[in-house]
Amino acid sequence: MTARAGDLAGLEDAIGYRFTDRGLLRLALTHASAGDGALDVADNERLEFLGDRVLGLIIAERLYRQYDESEAGLAPRLNALVNREACAVAARRARLGDYLVLSKSEEAQGGRDKSSILAGACEAILAALYLDGGLAAASGFIQRFWAEDYARRAPRPQDAKSQLQEWAQRGARAAPVYRLIDRRGPDHDPRFEIDVIVADLPPARGVGRSKQAAERAAAQALLERLGAERGHD
Repeated sequence: MTARAGDLAGLEDAIGYRFTDRGLLRLALTHASAGDGALDVADNERLEFLGDRVLGLIIAERLYRQYDESEAGLAPRLNALVNREACAVAARRARLGDYLVLSKSEEAQGGRDKSSILAGACEAILAALYLDGGLAAASGFIQRFWAEDYARRAPRPQDAKSQLQEWAQRGARAAPVYRLIDRRGPDHDPRFEIDVIVADLPPARGVGRSKQAAERAAAQALLERLGAERGHD
């Protein structure tokens, strides 16, 4: 535990919110490792589950009000802002790592700066804010710590292939490989099935009326799978 780990008032100053129930804040900062396997030690995983949904709702509503687009246009904007990386970045801006409750072994392994742990804590904090102060409290945190990313990513989101390419590069993985699996249908209305493979991940498949559309669909499918599995990082 760092010198500031127990200073909840300091964290409240950093995030600009005073909790009525500080127990929620403590719980949001408690990683699963804290109990060293003890079954009776509560951790932040349930709050993390809720916070993911709170984040998605708040960002989705903001995008809905700002951009007069179909779901196809709004979805990539949302995906660019609501993901594990964005949560970890926000957590670092809020300095949540200083306040985490971890096991000694996890802390020794650099747990305070692990993106997966920070992202989970960020989602848990959002849930705690929501439960303690409603959507306004959670929205205030997002406005403070997502502002830079929102200004940069929301206006011109990357397409799925570009997002997947960058994700692979950040993890020092080989570039995505797209393989044509099937082509069917008449020449005037074809359907292409394409798999995308990144490193040792199971392939994801996309279908489209052109190879390019099928590749984008495959990349999107893999990104969505990675997003769904991020709680297990």
